[in-house]
Amino acid sequence: MWPEYFAISYRNPRNSELEGIDIDMARALAGRLGVTLRFVETNFAEFMNRVEAGDCDIAMMAVGVLPARAERMAFSKPYMASPVYGVTTRDSTRVGRFTDIDQPGVTVAVAAGTLMEPLMRNTLRQAELLVVRPPRTREAEVQAGRADVFMSDFPYTRRMLLMHDWARIIEPPAGFGETLYAYAVAKGDATWLAEVNAFLETAKADGTLARAAARHGLTPIILR
Repeated sequence: MWPEYFAISYRNPRNSELEGIDIDMARALAGRLGVTLRFVETNFAEFMNRVEAGDCDIAMMAVGVLPARAERMAFSKPYMASPVYGVTTRDSTRVGRFTDIDQPGVTVAVAAGTLMEPLMRNTLRQAELLVVRPPRTREAEVQAGRADVFMSDFPYTRRMLLMHDWARIIEPPAGFGETLYAYAVAKGDATWLAEVNAFLETAKADGTLARAAARHGLTPIILR
């Protein structure tokens, strides 16, 4: 899990506790299996290596289902879907609406390894793409003026509104960058993948997924 993913798998800086829909779902999966749960912290640039190396059994951090990832990972059935939003400053004069993003002189930040990286690399024709790698953050690049806007999804942009009074969300055109989110496991273990899918189906049917989504403000993007 990536501990910076607000509402998904997030280490709350106030109490150092992990919280989010996929923290709840991981605990529910462990309970179903009758096993001890251990969270392995990673990021989107490295998680496939960790899964393939056997450092963890499953990536539960709202993993976007992308063709490049599907070459290496096996995906569960999707459980959420989100378009891609822009985040800029309230006083930005360069980016006011979505059509202002792909313009000459605009720098667009994305986090390395996230689905926004290939999306914006393929979308931008005039703006400059800035790929941000840890420990640097997209929001810090925007605040410092090294980027004019950064791209993220519904959960992360809700965090920006809740925690940063300087942030302004730029709504995308309908469906822009909409991506299905699922859990990722190593290829070659059909039994394990089937167990994960059975867990998801049960969680949808008995309300476990819906309740977790409601707790973390994600009801608008869950798949029923």
